[in-house]
Formats: sequence, C-alpha cells, structure tokens
Amino acid sequence: MLRLFTIFFSTLALSACSVFSTNPTDTTIGNFYDYQLYSPAKQPISLQALPREILDADVILIGEWHTHSAIHRFQTELLDQLTEQNDVALSMEQFSRDKQATVDSYLAGEIGEQILIKSGNAWPNYESDYRPLVELAKKHKLDIIAANAPKPIVRCIGRQGIGYLDKLDSQQRVLLANEIDTSVSPYKEKFMASMHHGEPEQTEKQFAAQITWDETMAESITHYLDTHPSTQVLHIAGKFHIEQGLGTKASILKRNPNLSVVVISPNSDLTEENTGQDFILNVLAPPTRYVKMENRMAAYQHLTSRNNTLECK
Repeated sequence: MLRLFTIFFSTLALSACSVFSTNPTDTTIGNFYDYQLYSPAKQPISLQALPREILDADVILIGEWHTHSAIHRFQTELLDQLTEQNDVALSMEQFSRDKQATVDSYLAGEIGEQILIKSGNAWPNYESDYRPLVELAKKHKLDIIAANAPKPIVRCIGRQGIGYLDKLDSQQRVLLANEIDTSVSPYKEKFMASMHHGEPEQTEKQFAAQITWDETMAESITHYLDTHPSTQVLHIAGKFHIEQGLGTKASILKRNPNLSVVVISPNSDLTEENTGQDFILNVLAPPTRYVKMENRMAAYQHLTSRNNTLECK
C-alpha cells in the first residue's frame, strides 16, 4: 500500500542462499539475481543451514521491493527449502480475499493460468515474479492464502477515511479485517513521517488505507493458523508492511501474542543500523526510477487520472 501511495503522492520510487559461488564464505552481491541472507547480527546464513529461529517460526514475513529479481528468487528458494522440513502454507499480499476461490481452483487444476491471472486480478508482474512461487506451491500441494483486502475498497478508504467501512454491505465487510486500528503507534508514526507532504487530514485517510491492508493480511494469517496450528506460514508483502516488526507483524501479535513471527527485510547497505530484530536480505538497490522532476510528475498525473475512474459509495 505504501508503494501505491508513494507513487500517487510523492517520489514514485520503489516502495538467501548464497550468491553464485562454491565458496560458502563468499557473500559478494554481483547482479540483480544475487542475494545473501544475514542474521539480525549480520552473520551470513546459508539456506542449507537455516537457524532454528526461522525453522521453528509460526510465521515468516518476507518484505520485498516489488519486481526485484533477487528477492523473488530468494522467496522461491526459501519456500522450497522449508517444504523439505516443515508443513508450509504460502500467504500472499498479491491476491485478495475475494479471489481465494480462484486461487484454490487453480491449485486444484480446475482452471488454467490465464484464468488465474484474469479472474484473480493477478499483479502485472505475476508471470515474471510470482509464477515460480505459485507453481512451487502447486507442485507440493501447499495452501495459498489470498491474504489481502480488495484494492478498490482500500483505495476508497484512502479517499474517504476509515468511516468508509460503514458504507460496506456484509459481503464486502468480511473481505477486510474485523478490527482495523488507526490509533497512534510506532507504525503510524513511521508512515506519517514518510508522507511528509500533503494535508494532515488526507494523510490520515491514507494511513487508514495502509493499516487496512496490514490488519487484513494479519487476520488472514491468524485465522488460517487457528485451523492449521501445525503449519508454518510464509507470507510475502512489500517491505514497508513488515520491516522492523511493525505493520503486519504487530497486527499478527495483537491477535495472537503466542505466535513466533520472524521478519526478513531486504537491504542494499549492510553498513546501516539494523533497528529491530529483522533478518537481513542483502541485494542490490533498485535503480532510480526517475531523475528529472518532469518525468516524475508526468507519471504521477498518468496514475492519478487512471484512478479517477474508481467510484466510491
């Protein structure tokens, strides 16, 4: 969600295995397929020797820069590794609750991929970035949790604020978390600081949309674990949703404080302080999307005009 708001309202910037080497101590990141996983204390970790903290976690949250090849490769290879040792389910920001039946039909072989993409409202980069994860889950007969809230409803919350929930009928309301907390929190403070432009009233509405996604993903995960307590859930979402244990992790623990939740966050600079207890996925930084202001503004105007067609109640 922050990725979307950042595009709309500001910068339009992008909101492990070892690398290709036979030397396990070689952690060089050479290209956009390379990655290296580190502990919170910045000790390198091999996927073939994962620590118990990861293996025993109830939930593993992996943040991503969307479309980053190395991160998507890591997600797939970690899932593959985990299936050798645990019962695992894959949870995805990229599918919303109203598309769960479509995802289930695809996993059962009842529909083809193009129907999944079209009827499931798959992201534009599905075939390049998320197909490997879904196909791996299908191969191993893993459940996939369509964890997110529907984007049109969330966008309307971003326009009108949390009060928009009162306009939803019962069938729409169950597609979002029952409890959506917009009160002051470290996560809200971080969000507000990142949205330093614009009017406070509109920024408050944007946070309501942001936290709706986090709360819904968290509830989807905890509801699944209520009925599958021995299954480990691997959840993928944008970096802002999960880093520093804020956002989705905080929402999960609010619902079930007894769960063990591990966070893996991408980072391109190992010299930065690691605030919190995140495991670190070292990758190359995404390229700068826009250098010239006129290009940035043209993209902003295109996106805002494209979304003017959305009708809210």
